[in-house]
Amino acid sequence: MLSVCATPIGNLEDVTLRVLRELSEADVVLCEDTRHTRVLLDRHGIRTKLLSYHEHNEAKRTAELLPRLLAGERVALVSDAGLPGVSDPGARLIAAALDAGVRVTVLPGPSAVETALVTSGLIADGYVFVGFFPRKSADVRGLLASVGATHYPVVAFESPQRLAKTLAAIAEVDRDWPVAVCRELTKVHEEVVRGTASQLAAQYAEASPRGELVVVLAARAPEDALAVAHEDRVAVAELVDSGVPRRQAARVVARLTGASANALYDASLEDRP
Repeated sequence: MLSVCATPIGNLEDVTLRVLRELSEADVVLCEDTRHTRVLLDRHGIRTKLLSYHEHNEAKRTAELLPRLLAGERVALVSDAGLPGVSDPGARLIAAALDAGVRVTVLPGPSAVETALVTSGLIADGYVFVGFFPRKSADVRGLLASVGATHYPVVAFESPQRLAKTLAAIAEVDRDWPVAVCRELTKVHEEVVRGTASQLAAQYAEASPRGELVVVLAARAPEDALAVAHEDRVAVAELVDSGVPRRQAARVVARLTGASANALYDASLEDRP
């Protein structure tokens, strides 16, 4: 059996009794960093053997572990924090085990995504989780153009080094978009900073934060979902000025940026001299 176990995202006390029992009874525990996971196991007096399983050896470990699982071994899979497979290693092994007919069970627990969503106060009856934001600003805007139409809050991971740039890209779509930056959740230095995209972009441009971050964007009203970045409007206007038909210009820019072609066309009409 393969047991997928959620582990604390910061506070070591945020682990379920069921997960502790599974970790203690498993033949081996697969983990991203054996040193990190050993701290959790030592805290609870568990001495099960640890084996590294991370993005650089996923394929090799999966090939090694499948025969052992089929032979009847009990394997527990954890990541450094949260649930394996969600922006963490694990998906390859889980899929391979299921395909091979191995029983896979999931032991739920702490979630940085849902913890951030609730603590942000930007809660709705659903949400969209997009993993890590893209590295390029144009890709961030394109992503927001697609998920913004769902009218749900958007939850994403981000690195401290890219936070200001990402917030600036969000502000290009809507400078007043309500945002919460959740840092070091459940840890001693937990912090939630709320404001508009433009306010937080300016704040973090001056000083990058430290630690693990989750960014939550408020759900947008239907009319807000069609907001168009200023530079995209300029691009359409420049194409029109060069002789490209307005509707065609909107489609070209939409393909490049991921924005709505209809929204670009409507904004272009508003921008006419």
